Amino acid sequence: MASSADRTIPIDSPSSALNKFKQQNLPACKPVLRPSCVITSFLVLGFIFVPIGLTTLCASRTVVEIVDRYDSGCVPGAFRSNKVSFIKDTSLPKNCSRVLKVRKHMKAPIYIYYQLDNYYQNHRRYVKSRSDQQLLHGLESNNTSSCEPEEFNNGLPVVPCGLIAWSLFNDTYTFIRGTKELSINRKNIAWESDHDSKFGKHVYPLNFQNGTLIGGGKLDPHIPLSDQEDLIVWMRTAALPSFRKLYGRIEEDLEADDVIVVHLMNNYNTYSFGGKKKLVLSTSSWLGGRNDFLGVAYIFVGGSCIILSIVFLLLHMKNSRY
Repeated sequence: MASSADRTIPIDSPSSALNKFKQQNLPACKPVLRPSCVITSFLVLGFIFVPIGLTTLCASRTVVEIVDRYDSGCVPGAFRSNKVSFIKDTSLPKNCSRVLKVRKHMKAPIYIYYQLDNYYQNHRRYVKSRSDQQLLHGLESNNTSSCEPEEFNNGLPVVPCGLIAWSLFNDTYTFIRGTKELSINRKNIAWESDHDSKFGKHVYPLNFQNGTLIGGGKLDPHIPLSDQEDLIVWMRTAALPSFRKLYGRIEEDLEADDVIVVHLMNNYNTYSFGGKKKLVLSTSSWLGGRNDFLGVAYIFVGGSCIILSIVFLLLHMKNSRY
């Protein structure tokens, strides 16, 4: 018969390690936070974060933007009190002209965005109202129940179906500098992953915007969905109620004090829900578009670390005297 000593579990056996794990007796790192280490750590973080924040903020400030809100200014005076009736009346002309002045030199490419405010593209029912399989495979996909109520029109299927496609933005812009029209490059404005993988190259619009209630823009039935980049940009829904979407690019420089006349078609109905429409011209930096938040956040965190290190240093010196 084996003795009790023979049944002893070795110290470095797997069972022993498992028991230590269950009893939470495994060796662990237990750093001792000495005042000198804490003060030094905060100082190092502060001296790293503040320069990064200043560099990021300077890069953001080099971006030149022109923002023009036009939804109110493009409504005739007789309809200022009832803008909804104006936008819904198809017999009234929707053309409008705006004048933009360039305050600083804008280096190409100059990105053209349309900005919508108070527009909740993140609404759950709105986000789900699409069929990704139909966008990729067309009528081969039979499961379009998520597209209701824009699933069928007059008994025929709608391609692309759903409320997102149905509400496609349809304002258009033309830019004139002096007597010359500026050319707008509207190619490659969508994400490459969306263009190549989410929209079929052999899927064409069918029975789209043929119902009694028209939501937004129409699509060319002779162009596949993969080449309709306005639709692709619009179908990538925004997470916040205020967002910008890329319309195109001006690929020539604009000089300071240039006057740009914008001829636009004010077609899109944001008046029913109190939304705003803005036209944005923007350059870019190595960081992207203009956004001061990242730089301010870095400076705030870095400054806070430096202040905390000074406070801890003073407290440490005070306690050391005693």
